[in-house]
Amino acid sequence: MSLPKDLRYSEEHEWVKVEGDKVTIGITDFAQSELGDIVFVELPEVGATIEADEPFGSVESVKTVSELYAPISGKVVEINENLDDSPEFVNESPYENAWMIVVEPDNKEDIEKLMTAEEYQKMISE
Repeated sequence: MSLPKDLRYSEEHEWVKVEGDKVTIGITDFAQSELGDIVFVELPEVGATIEADEPFGSVESVKTVSELYAPISGKVVEINENLDDSPEFVNESPYENAWMIVVEPDNKEDIEKLMTAEEYQKMISE
C-alpha cells in the first residue's frame, strides 16, 4: 500500500497535498482498497465552500456508498472532471490521476493538524 510522505492525512482517509496557495484533496490507497471497485464519484461544484469534517461529496463502489469528508475548510477552485468518465482512477491511481478537488484553504495552519504518513500508517494498522 502506498503512503506518500509529502502528503497529510485525515482520520476519514482523505489525503491533502499543499501546492502554493492551493490544496489538492483525494482519498487514500487504504480507503480505495477497503471500498472496492469505484463506479461513481460525486464532487461539489467549483465555487462551493467546504467545511472541515463535513461531507463534500461521495464515492460509490460495488459494495457501498461512502461520504467524502473535508479535511480542511475552504473554497473549491477545481474539480477532477476525469472522474466522471473514469471513476476507476480512484482504484488505479489514488494519489496521481484520482485527485478529487483543489481548494483555497481558509486557514493553511489547519493542514498542520492532519496526520503525517507515519501517524496515518499507525492509525490504519491498529
